[in-house]
Amino acid sequence: MPNRDGVSWNCLVSGYVNKGLVIESCKKITYAEKVIRKMTIKNVISWTAMLVGMSGVISSWANLASVEEGAQFHCRALVSGFISFLTVSNALITLYGKCGSIEDSERLFNEMSIRDEVSWTALVSCYAQFGKAKETIDLLEKMLAQGLKPDAVTFIVILSACSRAGLVEKGKIYFESMVKDYRITPIADHYTCMIDLFSRSGRLGEAKNFIHNMPLPPDAIGWAQLLSSCRLNGNMEIGKWAAEGSGDFVAQLRQDMRDRSIKKEPGCSWIKYENRVHIFSADDRSSPHSELISAELDKLTARIIEEGYMPDMSPVLHDIEESKKLKMLNRHSEKLAIAFGLIYIP
Repeated sequence: MPNRDGVSWNCLVSGYVNKGLVIESCKKITYAEKVIRKMTIKNVISWTAMLVGMSGVISSWANLASVEEGAQFHCRALVSGFISFLTVSNALITLYGKCGSIEDSERLFNEMSIRDEVSWTALVSCYAQFGKAKETIDLLEKMLAQGLKPDAVTFIVILSACSRAGLVEKGKIYFESMVKDYRITPIADHYTCMIDLFSRSGRLGEAKNFIHNMPLPPDAIGWAQLLSSCRLNGNMEIGKWAAEGSGDFVAQLRQDMRDRSIKKEPGCSWIKYENRVHIFSADDRSSPHSELISAELDKLTARIIEEGYMPDMSPVLHDIEESKKLKMLNRHSEKLAIAFGLIYIP
């Protein structure tokens, strides 16, 4: 383009930020940062476009849980004065929360002269993510006292917190309030939270009744949560029922994916070393460090077995040898990333 305005630059930033937020995000975000620097240097961008670009890049670093890079944009927001805008401050609250720096999230929240529903939900999410159920619920009550209305995302966070804390009755009240008081139509995530709420507390009969009354079938996560709790509680009757239901659901889901040519993206984990993010997927052997990582995992597994660890083979349903099952369980993406860190990071 011979001439570019603020919208041109911001469209490019948004494209980089939104494209490939796992596998390609490192490269894309680097490009986006360069674009933002060009925006500032060339002085061709309006403050609104700069604001959107900065918020987007901060959110991307939050998704990568990379506090160092996100903190650099915090500094830039302070210098430029953009810290006073809600979109930037809200993105920073989420950044610090996802990186485990809840105190920094709290400090930012308390320093804000104006807060909206997103600000409150961001901090509520930080508390819930790290199992602070009491703080999560207390903050929600303060939010309601301010006259602010929680949205569908807020209720997903609250129901998850109730589930982790075993607050079944409290969770039921919030679910009913979401529908009756706030006229929010539950989506699959809300129903999954409720299934998890009943299942974690061993109230499997209630979980089954809840599923019967749902207007849509549970997703794969909901079925898996119920099955896992049935196994832990030794409830064969409901476990068999859940297995039959989940089997039908998964078969139909896979067929729908084939019909639409949809491919499932593999889960991954990442770890930062020497200013580079190293990304691993399950049983990933593409890394040049693969042999060293395998040796480290074998050594760690041998040590924890000596300490009395007994690997749970039941999640591996394949008809294969026990040694191969152990190998599969030993090559989760998280374990690969941790082993890499133990080898290279002091």
